[in-house]
Amino acid sequence: MNKEEVKHLAVLARIELTDSEIDSFAGEMSLVIDYVSQIQDIVGSVDESIKTVGDRHNVFRTDEITNQPNEYTERLLQGMPRTEGRFMVVKKILNTDTE
Repeated sequence: MNKEEVKHLAVLARIELTDSEIDSFAGEMSLVIDYVSQIQDIVGSVDESIKTVGDRHNVFRTDEITNQPNEYTERLLQGMPRTEGRFMVVKKILNTDTE
């Protein structure tokens, strides 16, 4: 993995890296990718009809309503610093701007 790819991943993850960290991560991430490639080669060489190890089954349960509508709404809203009607007011944490 090269430095530009590490910088791009840092932007996507919204983290700042120093030049020395970028150099370090480029080498480390390349080693991780190489290791994962080896695992994929091993798994890919196994009989393709075997996709899992051990028994596989789904456990389903019927969805049941266990409380009445609005049963906890007032108590939850009382614990919030800010509310507007029946809604909690929270700080905006999403930012669609990219560097």
